[in-house]
Amino acid sequence: MTAKRIQTKQEKSEFDQKVLDVARVTRVVAGGRRFSFRVTVAVGNRKGKIGVGIAKGIDVSQAVEKAAADAQKNKIIVPLKEGTIPHEVTAKYAAAKVFLKPARQGRGLVAGGALRAICELAGIANISAKILSRSTNKLNNARATIEALKKLKS
Repeated sequence: MTAKRIQTKQEKSEFDQKVLDVARVTRVVAGGRRFSFRVTVAVGNRKGKIGVGIAKGIDVSQAVEKAAADAQKNKIIVPLKEGTIPHEVTAKYAAAKVFLKPARQGRGLVAGGALRAICELAGIANISAKILSRSTNKLNNARATIEALKKLKS
């Protein structure tokens, strides 16, 4: 059993993680309000594997650990072509809509918010990306980006 734990520790070290969003959420109980934290984390190996996880915890550090574990479970493989994506793609998740477009070598990562963090962790060096919706919800923007990356065909 300990060998399995060591295996997961080594596997996690390959992946970088970035906290995209921290929100304090409230649950009303008989004695008043109970606060907890909802955290959105992206993990990636900068070589084409990326995952996004969401979790709640009593404190932020506990929620980050749980979200990172969730992100590890929900990884996808992104087809990369010379440091960019193979073709243009648009995706929608809830009210969030994103557009990803391949860029030439040396252009860099032209994107904002959660979209930029996910592309960076996926290992995409040259891309032009835009959040088309008016949604400022980082969680939905992150999920829309993952949906767009899932649509890519090599």
